[in-house]
Amino acid sequence: MKIQVLTDKNSWIIKKYKLDIVNKLKNFCKSISFIHNYKDLKKNYSINIILSYSKIIPKKFLEKSIINLVVHESDLPKGKGMSPLTWQILKNKKYIFFTLFNASSKIDNGKIYFKKKVFFKKNLIFDEIKKIQFDEGLNLIIKFIKYYNRYKKEPKFIIQKGKSTYYRRRNKNDSKLNINLSIKKQFNLLRINDNHNYPSFFSYLGSKYIIKLYRLKK
Repeated sequence: MKIQVLTDKNSWIIKKYKLDIVNKLKNFCKSISFIHNYKDLKKNYSINIILSYSKIIPKKFLEKSIINLVVHESDLPKGKGMSPLTWQILKNKKYIFFTLFNASSKIDNGKIYFKKKVFFKKNLIFDEIKKIQFDEGLNLIIKFIKYYNRYKKEPKFIIQKGKSTYYRRRNKNDSKLNINLSIKKQFNLLRINDNHNYPSFFSYLGSKYIIKLYRLKK
């Protein structure tokens, strides 16, 4: 089996977990290739894994691989779009669905293989949330790979049904705190903000201030 992984060039997954991906997948395949542009997708690969990739991939490029796996952190077709995990934690959800599906040329649309409900403690901060996101997503991918030959012979999947809902892309302005609200009321916002790329901030008396959240070790 040959696997290629498609991600954005500056993806958090590549920056932090590329070696983990290689180490966990190398026992299941002959080769693993990493690419950052869908136009570079190669033919004759058994599986194309799409991780943290922000562009819609045209059908003719998806057809180069037998399977195009995507993990999306929502109960599809609800919660399509960008940053679904972040938006749901902001809404105070602690049980969040992870959905593994075969990508189509429409956003977060395709045949579903697995769903798993994942628990997130309410005191987790950004790096801890992202670690769980990576681990649980990769576990679903490995589960599929283990049964790959079975799925080729007898495909088993769920067709997405029901009304689709969408999350928009988050930006730096979404990290803004309200100085008139307590830390307690804004704790979910504080803990989903990225200290390095999208830190929490507030404006006061003509100046902008940044707040970064860390957990102290006991």
